[in-house]
Amino acid sequence: MHITHRLALSLAIGAAALAGHAQGTYPERPLTLVVPYPAGGVADTIARPLAQELGKRLGQPVVIDNRAGANGNIGSAFVARQQPADGYTILLGSTSTLAVNPHLYKSTGYDPARDLQPLTLTHQMPNVLVVGAGTPYKSVADVVAAAKAQPGKLVFGSAGNGNTMHLAGVVFQEKTGTQLLHVPYKGGPPALNDVLGGQIPMMFHNLPAVVTFRQAGKVRVLAVADTKRSPVLPDVPTMAEAGAPGVVSIVWNGLLVRQGTPPAMVQRLNTELRAILESPDFRKPLEAQGYEVLSSTPAEFETLLRKDLAAMATTVKQADIRID
Repeated sequence: MHITHRLALSLAIGAAALAGHAQGTYPERPLTLVVPYPAGGVADTIARPLAQELGKRLGQPVVIDNRAGANGNIGSAFVARQQPADGYTILLGSTSTLAVNPHLYKSTGYDPARDLQPLTLTHQMPNVLVVGAGTPYKSVADVVAAAKAQPGKLVFGSAGNGNTMHLAGVVFQEKTGTQLLHVPYKGGPPALNDVLGGQIPMMFHNLPAVVTFRQAGKVRVLAVADTKRSPVLPDVPTMAEAGAPGVVSIVWNGLLVRQGTPPAMVQRLNTELRAILESPDFRKPLEAQGYEVLSSTPAEFETLLRKDLAAMATTVKQADIRID
């Protein structure tokens, strides 16, 4: 064999070996899990233990980066457009950031369907109608009656304009024929604090955020915006059972990387994440708090994302909500 041919062949074999070695040793440095919300919120409840377990399985630390702002747009755009597609930066996405925000903002800085590669769904949780313990409302029927007695005056809070909690209230009004007064807050915790303190009478909130307050008798949960009752609040009716059929508001979450990440890395992350999410030791503590822990293939997650992205376009348009 001619020396130049032997050299070319040697280089090709060496390059292939290096590529195979690089793929086989991924990851070779710490990963980052971007949570596009403030530290200490509901999202951290699952993100932090998930990052810890993923780090153990990958042999590299997974560092949480709470990159909050603009209803989750800042952190989402950071992963979708600013980080390399190398499998080292993961995003915790949600119904809000992936399906709702693109219809609320003139520009979010990212296109969920174009810029992000789904890995797996992680969990979902229903919104619930929660009222302060000092209010006179003992049922959904009480709320509907009060709202109809004074249209546009009964207040409900939310985590912000266009948030899924706000949209749950929009759907509630549509299905019950009522007019409520929406008061947006800068996040779910301050809104819930005002429900607890009696500054506002009620709000729609993620079930896990209110379970302990309900157990302590500080709030009443009147109904679950789901098609089934929650195992952690089995005595609380669904909206349909409470007389408000069609009021369903379920928030899902999942993990994604930037589009273009090598398929082998996507598969590795999916395999490790699903092993964690399907582990009873990981699931049980979260399910006790009201989370429904999920796992999926990338394709299953992508199908749900595209379906809800289309569905939310209609919901947001009907609600006439726009944030520019």
